[in-house]
Amino acid sequence: MKRAGMILEGGGTRGVFTAGVLDYFMEQKLYLPYVIGVSAGACNAVNYVSRQPGRMKTCTIDFLEAGSYVGLKYLLKNHSLFNMDLIFDVFPNKIIPFDYDTFFSSEQTCILGATNCLTGRAAYLTEKNERIRLMNACLASSSLPIVSPMVEVDGIPMLDGGVADSVPIQKALHDGVKKNIVILTRQLGYRKPPAKKSLRMARIMYQKYPNLIRAIKNRAYYYNRTMELLEDLERRGHVLVLRPQVPVVKNTEDDVAVLTDFYNHGYEYAKDMFSRTISFLGWEPEKGVS
Repeated sequence: MKRAGMILEGGGTRGVFTAGVLDYFMEQKLYLPYVIGVSAGACNAVNYVSRQPGRMKTCTIDFLEAGSYVGLKYLLKNHSLFNMDLIFDVFPNKIIPFDYDTFFSSEQTCILGATNCLTGRAAYLTEKNERIRLMNACLASSSLPIVSPMVEVDGIPMLDGGVADSVPIQKALHDGVKKNIVILTRQLGYRKPPAKKSLRMARIMYQKYPNLIRAIKNRAYYYNRTMELLEDLERRGHVLVLRPQVPVVKNTEDDVAVLTDFYNHGYEYAKDMFSRTISFLGWEPEKGVS
């Protein structure tokens, strides 16, 4: 049974906050045995397990200085708001190499949350051998409805994990993880409004996927229930939630200075919270966490 885990919310470019938190944790050699991430949280998760501090920042922020990877031009050309080929192929395999060897040899459990478009339910993906399938799982987890094409994993069409399970605390608890650090990319008290415009678009685009439409319709309801659960667990001391303490950035933010500030906020916040974090975990550096 895994005793301690890390649960990572998505949020597009808001994920740089999580990257800042994890970079500080990695500098302190704090590696938890169970990690589950969704969307941008999945990207942060694999970089955490491959033990590459700074890589997410390089991909998300530093590369913007050379040219944006998000915008309508990619939506018109590739049917995706983000340049997914760059992010999940060129970056990891050429420009900003991903350490597959360290990732595959790690004893950490790493789960990437996606949404099964046939069932409308969460799909929890793992991969410890195949490079292409690993990046494909990350791609599926990060492919937003409406503005991204579906991604097939094992022959099943999938989309962003945030549709079915934005913050998979229930999955972690079901897997026997007793002490969870949850990194959110929204401030305390945030509640997701009901989908309206996106639901209208989904009903047009996904007529062959009624369960996916239902999941999009119900997303806000289940997200808000999860936030209520987390806040209750937090009050009772059963989870430690790390969340932004400043106004959050847009999920498609492409201003380098704005993203850098948000990343730095995550890094400094993790530093400020580190004593509380290791106290919550009962962590001793020479022993680690199990």
